[in-house]
Amino acid sequence: MTINEIQDKIVADFELFDDWDDRYAYIIELGKKLAPLEERYKTDDHKVRGCQSNVWLHAFTDKQHRLIFEAESDAVIVKGLVSLLVKALSGHPAEEVAKADLYFMDKIGLQQHLSMTRANGLASMVKQMKNYALALQKVN
Repeated sequence: MTINEIQDKIVADFELFDDWDDRYAYIIELGKKLAPLEERYKTDDHKVRGCQSNVWLHAFTDKQHRLIFEAESDAVIVKGLVSLLVKALSGHPAEEVAKADLYFMDKIGLQQHLSMTRANGLASMVKQMKNYALALQKVN
């Protein structure tokens, strides 16, 4: 699936919920399903700056030169938010990740329903993922 197809699927999944209490519960559930990040990546080098919660992000390329993201947070909603980003961006070429327009966040209403600090943290996570993509795109 392309990044846009995954985003469209995320939007469709969120349309199943009538209110934001249910959407928050779904985001938390997504976070619980996120694979744990190895302890060796929970370092300052992997910490996302600009997040109020602790968020660690690790990126590498696989044998097919696709960018793979692994992440974790110590806050349940933030862990769910980063899991959405991992779902949308992981498994694609670095060049596609770097250029991706992450429209799903606006379409599901995240910007309107997150606190200012969480919205800033989400923007920091996106920025860090795109920075990884730009750096790894040059390596491959």
